Order: sequence, then structure tokens, then C-alpha cells
Amino acid sequence: MSNYRIETKCIQSGWEPKNGEPRILPIIQSTTFKYESSDEMGALFDLEKEGYFYSRLQNPTNDYVAKKICDLEGGYAAMLTASGQAANFYAVFNICEAGDHFISTSAIYGGTFNLFGVTMKKLGIDVTFVDPEATEEEIQAAFRPNTKCIFGETIANPALVVLDLEKFAKLAHKNGVPFIVDNTFATPVNCHAFDFGVDIVTHATTKYMDGHAATIGGCIVDSGNFDWEKYADKFPGLTTPDESYHGVIYTQRFGKGAYITKATSQLMRDLGSVQSPENAFLINLGLETLALRMERHCSNALAVAKFLENNEHVAWVNYADLESSKYHALQQKYMPNGTCGVISFGLKGDRATAVKFMDHLKMIAIVTHVADARTSVLHPASHTHRQLSDEQLAEAGVQPDLIRLSVGIENVADIIDDIQQALEVTFAS
Repeated sequence: MSNYRIETKCIQSGWEPKNGEPRILPIIQSTTFKYESSDEMGALFDLEKEGYFYSRLQNPTNDYVAKKICDLEGGYAAMLTASGQAANFYAVFNICEAGDHFISTSAIYGGTFNLFGVTMKKLGIDVTFVDPEATEEEIQAAFRPNTKCIFGETIANPALVVLDLEKFAKLAHKNGVPFIVDNTFATPVNCHAFDFGVDIVTHATTKYMDGHAATIGGCIVDSGNFDWEKYADKFPGLTTPDESYHGVIYTQRFGKGAYITKATSQLMRDLGSVQSPENAFLINLGLETLALRMERHCSNALAVAKFLENNEHVAWVNYADLESSKYHALQQKYMPNGTCGVISFGLKGDRATAVKFMDHLKMIAIVTHVADARTSVLHPASHTHRQLSDEQLAEAGVQPDLIRLSVGIENVADIIDDIQQALEVTFAS
């Protein structure tokens, strides 16, 4: 559906029913699939034919949703995972093994920071965190002979740093490695990351794509643009025989589909972070209204950000859509129609002031979640980033007073009224 605009793709891509088939994407809630002969199923296990035999690897409902997200991103191939965390892990682990190294920007989601900095190190994979605003020379200095990729977030959660995609893509390709970007906050509605040199995109579909805090999921989309064979020595998992599949060489057998095929047939087979078909069905429902909701999230968030910027009790506001933001130029370059509905700000006071303010909100809820239809708030230093030291918090761009406000799609006047009354009570004494 490459000729359709993204609003149409949100609804029409993926499942394209034939005559007499269900108009709505069906839930194929089955673990297994029947075949008439042993040879037919054997061909599937040998990756000689396409088809379904066990839902841990592939399921039709999941594949149609992955196809839709792939179309939205303008990618070549995609796969769903059980969560955004699984998507980020698979995206990197698919090309890294013990003894390898990769680079990540430091201003990323706290769970991803721990995944890279703690858990993957236990697997023998080392990471160097770099400031997303570092110079090209500083980033280049982080490369090693065994570096296999660079990872970043289009909009950092919760620091809201807008990443200079072309700068990082240039350095990744100069060093013969792919650039992997988590595009969760911007979504393909607001940022077409592949247009700026990104090679692989990940998503926590749990957030805006679902949009209703109803289901957890993740997705990996490959642009098909990175030439694995050109750097064959760096990526033996893709360019040399996989003995667990009778010596198949993914790049030779599957071409541009090599990366996703390996992630599906090898990593999902062995690690099993599979998304349920029912969750995929719910995400597909959310995707149908994604373009509409992102427009409302962004317009509401901009109005709230302007209110906060002009409030006497607010010390600072970080929202790239504001003309006063230091990230505004990057926002205009990469996301001219808006970034997302998430704002970060700090109040005049200390950490206790932030907590007091949040406790006095009425409609706006304190929840771990972010990026759904309902306005919510969180204090990352006390919640999502609680395990990080003060030094790590600073490295991740998370000030102790930072409040993360996820602006929903309610009437913006009601959102502002709730913030106003909470501020008045907080600073009354």
C-alpha cells in the first residue's frame, strides 16, 4: 500500500481480506497448524517454504499486524514481540554475541538502560553509553573493532531529547554498522526514521500504537537497506551457515529479509518472547486510530506546555514543539508535524514538591504507563528510574525534580484545570 497516505495505511494496511473473508482482522488463536504430509511440514522447519506450524515462531494474526507496522514505517520486513523490551533486546542480540560491543545513547528509557548496561553485560556483550548531544568526534571515539551497532531513541523517554538521526546514521555507516532506533514516542505518524538513514526501528506497541493501555507488545522493523554482506566478517550470524537450520546462510537465502528471518526463526524459536494473537488484534484496533490520536496528543501537549511555561510555579519545561526548546530545530527537521504527547517539567522546589503536586492531581493519574489516551503523570527518579544512581540519572538526562506528564486526548481545558488546581494547593503554604 505504498501509494496510500499514512492515515489510510493505519486502517487499510496489513489484513487485506479476499472475497468472502472477514472484513476485520481475525484472531487465529491456535498454537499449531495442520498439514497433509510430513514433507510439507519438514520444508517449513528447513525454512524452504513459507507458512505456519507453531505460533511461537509465527502466527497469521501477528504477521498481518507486523505487516501493517512495516508499511507505516516504510520498511521491508517486521516481526512482533511480547513487549517493547523484548523488541530492543532482540534487535541488538540478533547481531551481537559474547565478546561483541555496541554503542547506545545514554538518554533512553530506564528499563532499556538496565537491559543494556546490566543484563546484556552478563551475556558478554559490552555497551558504551554516549551523550546524545555528543560531537561526532566524541561518538567516533566510542567505536571499537568489535562494535556491531548504534542504538538510540528518536525521542528519549523521559528526557525527551530529540536525537539527531542523520548525525548518528552517518557515523554508524562510516564504521560499517547499522543504526537501530526506538521510534515508540514519535511513531511512524510523526517520524519516518528510515528517511534519515536509520536501518532498523523498534517499537513498544504498548504505547501510542495500542493507545488505550490495554495490551503489551513490541515490534522490530527492518528497512532492508543495510548491506550485511558488505561487512560479512562483522555479522557471521547472518552471513555464515546456521547449523541449527542445516547450514542456511540467511543473507544468501533471504536477501533483504535476512535480519528479520533470523530474528524470527532463531531468536523467537529459542527465547520465545512471542506476542499473543489476541494482543496483536488489540494493537491493530489501536493502529486504526493512531494518526487521529497523535494529532490530538500533540495539540493538547503543546497547549499544556505553553501553560506550564508561563506559570510562576514552574521552573522549567522540556517539550521540543515549543519554540523556546533547544531541540526545536531538530523537531522541525525530523518531526515537523509534532513530536508526541509527553512533556517533562520541574517545579520551583525540591523532589518533595514534585511528589506533593502529583498527589493533589484529581483527573490525571499517577501510573507507570505513558502514551495512551488518558493523561497520566510519573516522577521517574522515584519510579521508572528508581534503580539508577544519581550519576546514572544525570547520564540518562533525568533530573531529580523531573515530572513526566503524558498528555492524553481529553479536552485540553480539563487537563489544564487539573494541573492548575494541583499547583495552587501545592504552593498555597
